[in-house]
Amino acid sequence: MKTNITLKIEAELLREARVLAAEEGTSISALLATRLEQAVRERKGYHQARKSALARLRKGFNLRWTPPSSRDELHER
Repeated sequence: MKTNITLKIEAELLREARVLAAEEGTSISALLATRLEQAVRERKGYHQARKSALARLRKGFNLRWTPPSSRDELHER
């Protein structure tokens, strides 16, 4: 369901928005809706990627490293 909103902007910005919308072959309303959808989608994507990355960090990585058995093995050349 779509809902109307009221927006207050400067007259000069409105003029530029009309030009931009005309160049893209759309209305100001459709232009704003598209840009807002894009911003929300990007924000959701960022949060999902952050959540996934933090989960991987909490789990940790197996680097398959084992400490040397003795001091001599550590200093072996």
